Amino acid sequence: MTAPVLEVRDLRIAFPTRTGDFARPVDGVSFILHRGETLALVGESGCGKTLTSLALLRLVPAPGRIEPGSRLDFEGRDIMGLDADELRAIRGKDIAMVFQDPMSSLNPVFTAGAQIIETIKAHESESTKAARDRALGLLREVGISDPELRIDQYPHEMSGGMRQRVMIAMALATEPGVLIADEPTTALDVTVQAQILEILDRLREIRGLAVLLITHDLGIVANRADRVAVMYAGRIVEEASTRTLFEAPSHPYTQGLLESVPRLTGPVQSLKPIPGTVPDPARWPAGCRFHPRCPKVMARCRAEDPSRLALADGHHMACWLAEETAR
Repeated sequence: MTAPVLEVRDLRIAFPTRTGDFARPVDGVSFILHRGETLALVGESGCGKTLTSLALLRLVPAPGRIEPGSRLDFEGRDIMGLDADELRAIRGKDIAMVFQDPMSSLNPVFTAGAQIIETIKAHESESTKAARDRALGLLREVGISDPELRIDQYPHEMSGGMRQRVMIAMALATEPGVLIADEPTTALDVTVQAQILEILDRLREIRGLAVLLITHDLGIVANRADRVAVMYAGRIVEEASTRTLFEAPSHPYTQGLLESVPRLTGPVQSLKPIPGTVPDPARWPAGCRFHPRCPKVMARCRAEDPSRLALADGHHMACWLAEETAR
Protein backbone atom coordinates (compact mmCIF):
# COMPACT_ATOMS: atom_id res chain seq x y z
CA MET A 1 0.00 0.00 0.00
CA THR A 2 1.17 3.53 -0.73
CA ALA A 3 2.34 5.84 2.03
CA PRO A 4 -0.51 7.56 3.90
CA VAL A 5 -1.37 11.11 2.88
CA LEU A 6 -2.20 11.92 6.52
CA GLU A 7 -0.79 10.28 9.63
CA VAL A 8 -1.86 11.15 13.18
CA ARG A 9 0.11 9.73 16.09
CA ASP A 10 -0.65 10.11 19.79
CA LEU A 11 -2.70 13.31 19.40
CA ARG A 12 -3.49 14.96 22.73
CA ILE A 13 -5.44 18.19 23.26
CA ALA A 14 -5.58 19.86 26.67
CA PHE A 15 -7.72 22.63 28.16
CA PRO A 16 -6.90 24.26 31.52
CA THR A 17 -9.51 23.89 34.26
CA ARG A 18 -10.41 26.17 37.15
CA THR A 19 -8.56 23.85 39.54
CA GLY A 20 -5.29 24.41 37.69
CA ASP A 21 -5.31 20.95 36.15
CA PHE A 22 -6.00 20.04 32.52
CA ALA A 23 -8.93 18.36 30.81
CA ARG A 24 -7.92 16.21 27.84
CA PRO A 25 -10.94 15.68 25.56
CA VAL A 26 -8.60 14.11 22.97
CA ASP A 27 -6.10 11.82 24.63
CA GLY A 28 -3.84 9.67 22.49
CA VAL A 29 -5.62 9.43 19.12
CA SER A 30 -3.78 7.71 16.25
CA PHE A 31 -4.91 6.89 12.71
CA ILE A 32 -3.75 7.02 9.10
CA LEU A 33 -5.57 8.11 5.95
CA HIS A 34 -4.67 7.07 2.40
CA ARG A 35 -5.43 8.91 -0.81
CA GLY A 36 -8.72 7.87 -2.40
CA GLU A 37 -10.22 6.35 0.75
CA THR A 38 -12.84 7.43 3.27
CA LEU A 39 -12.20 6.94 6.97
CA ALA A 40 -15.25 7.46 9.19
CA LEU A 41 -14.64 8.71 12.72
CA VAL A 42 -17.76 7.85 14.70
CA GLY A 43 -18.98 8.19 18.26
CA GLU A 44 -21.41 10.05 20.49
CA SER A 45 -21.35 13.81 20.94
CA GLY A 46 -18.62 14.75 23.38
CA CYS A 47 -16.20 11.98 22.36
CA GLY A 48 -13.68 14.41 20.81
CA LYS A 49 -14.34 13.89 17.09
CA THR A 50 -14.63 17.55 16.07
CA LEU A 51 -11.67 18.62 18.19
CA THR A 52 -9.60 15.93 16.50
CA SER A 53 -10.51 17.34 13.09
CA LEU A 54 -9.74 20.93 14.16
CA ALA A 55 -6.33 19.82 15.40
CA LEU A 56 -5.43 18.62 11.89
CA LEU A 57 -5.57 22.28 10.81
CA ARG A 58 -4.21 23.57 14.12
CA LEU A 59 -7.52 25.32 14.78
CA VAL A 60 -8.02 24.16 18.38
CA PRO A 61 -9.76 27.10 20.10
CA ALA A 62 -7.91 28.91 22.88
CA PRO A 63 -7.14 28.28 25.68
CA GLY A 64 -6.86 24.72 24.39
CA ARG A 65 -3.57 23.45 23.04
CA ILE A 66 -2.13 20.50 21.19
CA GLU A 67 0.28 18.91 23.63
CA PRO A 68 3.96 18.19 22.90
CA GLY A 69 4.54 14.70 21.54
CA SER A 70 1.51 14.85 19.25
CA ARG A 71 2.44 14.01 15.67
CA LEU A 72 0.50 15.30 12.64
CA ASP A 73 2.09 14.43 9.29
CA PHE A 74 0.72 15.51 5.92
CA GLU A 75 2.54 13.93 2.99
CA GLY A 76 5.60 13.51 5.19
CA ARG A 77 5.57 17.08 6.55
CA ASP A 78 5.14 17.66 10.27
CA ILE A 79 2.20 20.06 10.61
CA MET A 80 3.19 20.80 14.21
CA GLY A 81 6.54 22.16 13.03
CA LEU A 82 5.16 24.62 10.45
CA ASP A 83 5.32 28.37 10.98
CA ALA A 84 2.29 30.61 10.41
CA ASP A 85 2.98 31.24 6.71
CA GLU A 86 3.65 27.57 5.95
CA LEU A 87 0.51 26.59 7.83
CA ARG A 88 -1.62 29.07 5.86
CA ALA A 89 -0.29 27.55 2.64
CA ILE A 90 -1.59 24.11 3.68
CA ARG A 91 -4.76 25.12 5.52
CA GLY A 92 -7.63 25.36 3.07
CA LYS A 93 -5.45 24.46 0.09
CA ASP A 94 -4.01 20.99 0.78
CA ILE A 95 -6.27 20.12 3.71
CA ALA A 96 -9.80 21.52 3.50
CA MET A 97 -12.75 21.23 5.85
CA VAL A 98 -16.52 21.23 5.47
CA PHE A 99 -17.79 22.50 8.80
CA GLN A 100 -20.83 21.23 10.65
CA ASP A 101 -23.09 24.27 10.40
CA PRO A 102 -22.92 26.14 7.07
CA MET A 103 -25.13 28.99 8.31
CA SER A 104 -22.57 29.93 10.96
CA SER A 105 -19.56 29.09 8.75
CA LEU A 106 -20.61 31.22 5.77
CA ASN A 107 -20.35 34.99 6.13
CA PRO A 108 -23.93 36.37 5.91
CA VAL A 109 -22.87 39.73 4.40
CA PHE A 110 -21.07 38.26 1.37
CA THR A 111 -22.54 36.33 -1.53
CA ALA A 112 -21.74 32.67 -2.01
CA GLY A 113 -19.69 33.46 -5.07
CA ALA A 114 -17.65 36.15 -3.32
CA GLN A 115 -16.68 33.68 -0.59
CA ILE A 116 -15.61 30.99 -3.06
CA ILE A 117 -13.67 33.55 -5.12
CA GLU A 118 -11.92 34.81 -1.97
CA THR A 119 -10.84 31.25 -1.17
CA ILE A 120 -9.38 30.77 -4.65
CA LYS A 121 -7.53 34.09 -4.69
CA ALA A 122 -6.13 33.52 -1.19
CA HIS A 123 -4.09 30.59 -2.48
CA GLU A 124 -3.69 31.17 -6.21
CA SER A 125 -2.83 34.21 -8.32
CA GLU A 126 -5.89 34.37 -10.56
CA SER A 127 -7.90 37.31 -11.83
CA THR A 128 -11.33 37.91 -10.36
CA LYS A 129 -12.96 36.87 -13.64
CA ALA A 130 -11.00 33.59 -13.80
CA ALA A 131 -11.79 32.89 -10.14
CA ARG A 132 -15.50 33.59 -10.78
CA ASP A 133 -15.50 31.19 -13.73
CA ARG A 134 -13.95 28.52 -11.49
CA ALA A 135 -16.53 29.25 -8.80
CA LEU A 136 -19.34 28.71 -11.31
CA GLY A 137 -17.78 25.40 -12.34
CA LEU A 138 -17.53 24.31 -8.70
CA LEU A 139 -21.17 25.17 -8.04
CA ARG A 140 -22.15 23.02 -11.03
CA GLU A 141 -19.88 20.22 -9.80
CA VAL A 142 -21.58 20.07 -6.39
CA GLY A 143 -25.03 19.95 -7.97
CA ILE A 144 -26.38 23.47 -7.48
CA SER A 145 -29.04 24.26 -10.06
CA ASP A 146 -28.84 27.56 -11.96
CA PRO A 147 -25.35 28.44 -10.65
CA GLU A 148 -25.33 31.73 -12.60
CA LEU A 149 -28.14 32.91 -10.29
CA ARG A 150 -26.95 31.27 -7.07
CA ILE A 151 -23.41 32.64 -7.27
CA ASP A 152 -24.72 36.14 -6.48
CA GLN A 153 -27.08 35.08 -3.69
CA TYR A 154 -26.45 35.46 0.03
CA PRO A 155 -26.50 32.48 2.40
CA HIS A 156 -29.89 33.41 3.86
CA GLU A 157 -31.41 33.16 0.36
CA MET A 158 -30.46 29.50 0.10
CA SER A 159 -31.78 26.31 1.63
CA GLY A 160 -29.71 24.27 4.07
CA GLY A 161 -28.77 21.79 1.36
CA MET A 162 -27.61 24.57 -0.97
CA ARG A 163 -25.53 26.17 1.77
CA GLN A 164 -23.86 22.84 2.46
CA ARG A 165 -23.10 22.49 -1.25
CA VAL A 166 -21.52 25.96 -1.22
CA MET A 167 -19.35 24.86 1.72
CA ILE A 168 -18.22 21.80 -0.25
CA ALA A 169 -17.47 24.00 -3.29
CA MET A 170 -15.35 26.31 -1.11
CA ALA A 171 -13.49 23.35 0.34
CA LEU A 172 -12.74 21.97 -3.13
CA ALA A 173 -11.81 25.34 -4.67
CA THR A 174 -8.05 24.78 -4.35
CA GLU A 175 -8.11 21.03 -5.14
CA PRO A 176 -7.02 19.72 -1.71
CA GLY A 177 -5.61 16.26 -1.11
CA VAL A 178 -7.52 15.77 2.16
CA LEU A 179 -11.14 16.74 2.81
CA ILE A 180 -12.47 16.75 6.37
CA ALA A 181 -16.26 16.54 6.49
CA ASP A 182 -17.52 17.27 10.00
CA GLU A 183 -21.12 16.07 10.30
CA PRO A 184 -21.83 17.29 6.74
CA THR A 185 -25.50 16.22 6.84
CA THR A 186 -26.53 17.69 10.20
CA ALA A 187 -30.05 19.21 10.19
CA LEU A 188 -30.71 18.16 6.59
CA ASP A 189 -33.64 15.99 5.57
CA VAL A 190 -32.96 12.41 4.49
CA THR A 191 -33.17 13.07 0.75
CA VAL A 192 -30.71 15.98 0.90
CA GLN A 193 -28.42 13.95 3.18
CA ALA A 194 -28.18 11.27 0.51
CA GLN A 195 -27.45 13.86 -2.17
CA ILE A 196 -24.65 15.47 -0.14
CA LEU A 197 -23.05 12.10 0.59
CA GLU A 198 -23.29 11.06 -3.05
CA ILE A 199 -21.50 14.29 -4.02
CA LEU A 200 -18.67 13.50 -1.59
CA ASP A 201 -18.41 9.93 -2.93
CA ARG A 202 -18.30 11.10 -6.53
CA LEU A 203 -15.72 13.79 -5.86
CA ARG A 204 -13.55 11.34 -3.96
CA GLU A 205 -13.55 8.99 -6.95
CA ILE A 206 -12.98 11.71 -9.54
CA ARG A 207 -10.35 13.69 -7.64
CA GLY A 208 -8.71 10.92 -5.60
CA LEU A 209 -9.50 12.72 -2.35
CA ALA A 210 -8.72 11.31 1.04
CA VAL A 211 -11.89 11.92 3.08
CA LEU A 212 -12.18 12.00 6.88
CA LEU A 213 -15.93 11.70 7.54
CA ILE A 214 -16.93 12.65 11.07
CA THR A 215 -20.37 11.51 12.17
CA HIS A 216 -22.42 10.02 14.96
CA ASP A 217 -24.75 8.34 12.45
CA LEU A 218 -23.66 4.77 11.73
CA GLY A 219 -26.41 4.54 9.13
CA ILE A 220 -24.48 6.77 6.70
CA VAL A 221 -21.20 4.98 7.37
CA ALA A 222 -22.18 1.52 6.13
CA ASN A 223 -22.17 2.34 2.42
CA ARG A 224 -19.83 5.33 2.40
CA ALA A 225 -16.63 4.52 4.30
CA ASP A 226 -13.76 2.14 3.61
CA ARG A 227 -12.69 2.01 7.26
CA VAL A 228 -14.27 3.04 10.56
CA ALA A 229 -12.60 4.30 13.72
CA VAL A 230 -14.89 4.29 16.76
CA MET A 231 -14.07 7.03 19.25
CA TYR A 232 -15.06 7.16 22.91
CA ALA A 233 -13.92 9.51 25.68
CA GLY A 234 -11.05 10.99 23.72
CA ARG A 235 -9.66 7.72 22.37
CA ILE A 236 -10.19 5.35 19.47
CA VAL A 237 -11.50 2.13 21.00
CA GLU A 238 -11.97 0.07 17.81
CA GLU A 239 -10.84 0.37 14.20
CA ALA A 240 -11.61 -1.95 11.30
CA SER A 241 -12.78 -2.10 7.73
CA THR A 242 -16.41 -1.08 7.44
CA ARG A 243 -17.51 -4.60 6.51
CA THR A 244 -15.65 -6.16 9.45
CA LEU A 245 -16.99 -3.61 11.91
CA PHE A 246 -20.62 -4.18 10.91
CA GLU A 247 -20.32 -7.97 10.64
CA ALA A 248 -18.18 -8.54 13.74
CA PRO A 249 -18.25 -5.54 16.11
CA SER A 250 -16.04 -6.48 19.05
CA HIS A 251 -15.84 -3.58 21.49
CA PRO A 252 -18.88 -3.33 23.80
CA TYR A 253 -19.20 0.36 22.90
CA THR A 254 -19.31 -0.41 19.17
CA GLN A 255 -21.87 -3.13 19.82
CA GLY A 256 -23.94 -0.66 21.84
CA LEU A 257 -23.86 1.92 19.04
CA LEU A 258 -25.04 -0.64 16.50
CA GLU A 259 -27.79 -1.95 18.79
CA SER A 260 -29.16 1.57 19.18
CA VAL A 261 -29.65 2.02 15.41
CA PRO A 262 -33.10 1.14 13.96
CA ARG A 263 -33.06 -1.73 11.44
CA LEU A 264 -35.21 -1.94 8.32
CA THR A 265 -34.72 -5.67 7.79
CA GLY A 266 -34.87 -8.77 9.97
CA PRO A 267 -37.04 -9.40 13.02
CA VAL A 268 -38.55 -6.48 14.89
CA GLN A 269 -36.33 -5.61 17.84
CA SER A 270 -36.46 -2.97 20.54
CA LEU A 271 -33.69 -0.40 20.45
CA LYS A 272 -31.12 -0.76 23.21
CA PRO A 273 -29.74 2.65 24.18
CA ILE A 274 -26.38 2.77 25.94
CA PRO A 275 -27.03 3.75 29.57
CA GLY A 276 -25.40 6.87 30.96
CA THR A 277 -23.45 9.58 29.15
CA VAL A 278 -19.91 10.30 28.01
CA PRO A 279 -17.89 11.30 31.13
CA ASP A 280 -16.42 14.75 31.78
CA PRO A 281 -12.95 15.10 30.16
CA ALA A 282 -11.68 16.66 33.39
CA ARG A 283 -12.68 13.52 35.29
CA TRP A 284 -12.07 10.51 33.09
CA PRO A 285 -12.78 7.26 34.98
CA ALA A 286 -9.84 5.15 36.11
CA GLY A 287 -9.11 2.06 34.04
CA CYS A 288 -11.20 1.63 30.91
CA ARG A 289 -13.16 4.82 30.33
CA PHE A 290 -16.21 2.91 29.14
CA HIS A 291 -16.45 0.65 32.19
CA PRO A 292 -19.18 2.67 34.03
CA ARG A 293 -21.52 2.05 31.06
CA CYS A 294 -20.25 -1.34 29.90
CA PRO A 295 -22.51 -4.44 30.20
CA LYS A 296 -19.44 -6.71 30.11
CA VAL A 297 -17.35 -4.91 32.73
CA MET A 298 -14.81 -6.96 34.71
CA ALA A 299 -12.83 -6.06 37.84
CA ARG A 300 -9.76 -5.50 35.71
CA CYS A 301 -11.60 -2.88 33.64
CA ARG A 302 -12.06 -0.62 36.67
CA ALA A 303 -8.36 -0.59 37.55
CA GLU A 304 -6.29 -1.00 34.37
CA ASP A 305 -6.34 0.99 31.16
CA PRO A 306 -6.58 -1.46 28.22
CA SER A 307 -3.95 -1.33 25.51
CA ARG A 308 -4.70 -1.47 21.79
CA LEU A 309 -4.53 -5.05 20.51
CA ALA A 310 -4.93 -6.59 17.06
CA LEU A 311 -7.85 -8.99 16.64
CA ALA A 312 -7.04 -9.60 12.98
CA ASP A 313 -5.28 -7.88 10.13
CA GLY A 314 -6.53 -4.29 10.13
CA HIS A 315 -8.89 -4.85 13.08
CA HIS A 316 -7.78 -3.35 16.40
CA MET A 317 -9.53 -2.88 19.73
CA ALA A 318 -8.67 -1.27 23.06
CA CYS A 319 -10.50 -3.59 25.46
CA TRP A 320 -9.50 -6.35 27.85
CA LEU A 321 -11.89 -8.63 26.00
CA ALA A 322 -9.38 -8.52 23.13
CA GLU A 323 -7.01 -10.69 25.15
CA GLU A 324 -9.75 -13.23 25.71
CA THR A 325 -10.56 -13.19 21.98
CA ALA A 326 -6.89 -13.65 21.10
CA ARG A 327 -6.65 -16.66 23.41
